[in-house]
Parts: sequence; structure tokens; C-alpha cells
Amino acid sequence: MYRGKSIYTSLAMKSILENLGGKGEYREEFNSEEKLMAQKACFVSLHMKNGDLRGCIGTLEPYRENLMEEIIGNAKSAAFGDPRFPPLTREEVEEIEVSVDILDKPERIEKRSQLDPKVYGVIVKKGVRRGVLLPDLPGVTDIDEQIQIAMSKAGIGAQEEVELYRFKVKRYH
Repeated sequence: MYRGKSIYTSLAMKSILENLGGKGEYREEFNSEEKLMAQKACFVSLHMKNGDLRGCIGTLEPYRENLMEEIIGNAKSAAFGDPRFPPLTREEVEEIEVSVDILDKPERIEKRSQLDPKVYGVIVKKGVRRGVLLPDLPGVTDIDEQIQIAMSKAGIGAQEEVELYRFKVKRYH
């Protein structure tokens, strides 16, 4: 059985297992955790043990009552609602690794040089279109690449001017 190394990943996995027929009483064991009661945004990422992405959903601002509910909602969405992948199956559960990124509040920046893909995630915005890329992702080594990937995710053309935002995360495995 999967054992998260942190309270955040344990919560994420238990919420995924609930959707696959597991016990639904897990919330009680987390209700007394004060750090889960704060309102914070987060991303939940699922990777296969070989490193391949299997799902990733998150929020840039807290939308739910507290971090516990953000993690539960985003974990279920990453496992069963990421449009890039079919829903996670019971057979795949033992083959996934879960990470939870808890976001600091994004801040607008004026210059690309204020980014560092190892330290900051990026948000690019053009009108209502918005693309996001988390920090410290394998293979993303420079600012231009980071911005280009986020723009592509939002359907923003390479020559379009965008607003830039950066944010830090605390990543838990």
C-alpha cells in the first residue's frame, strides 16, 4: 500500500483511494491538523514510477474552505479528471507517486530576469487566457523555455505580449 512521506501526500492518496472504493472515513484523522486548516492554493501531481506524468491539477488561489479540501479536490481531479489522461485505475495505484505543491501567493513581475525556473513557478496571462508551469521541473532549465511552455499551455502565441507572475512552492512527496 502507498505510504506518503508527508501528511499532504497521504491525504491526497487517501482521497484517490476513496474514489476507487476505499474507506471514506479518512478525513477525521486529518481534521485536527492545524496546517491543513489554512486557506492555501495547491497542485497535486501524479507520476508513474518511471517519471512519466500521469495527472496534475491545481489551483492558483484557494477556492475551498481550507487546504485539506484543496488537496482532496485536486487529488481526485488529477487522478480522474485531468483531460490529458484517462481516469486512474485500481491497477495503476501501486505504480504512481504523488507530490503536493503548496503555493505562495503569486506576484506580478515586470522582467523575465526576475524568474528562475528552479525557484519560481510562472503564470503567463493574456486577457482571459492563463498558463501555469510549476518550478523545478525536470528538463526545464531556462526562463525562455519555462515561459514558452506556459504560453503554449494557454494557447498564447509566441509573439504575443503577456503579463508575468511568479510564485514559490513547497513541494512534498
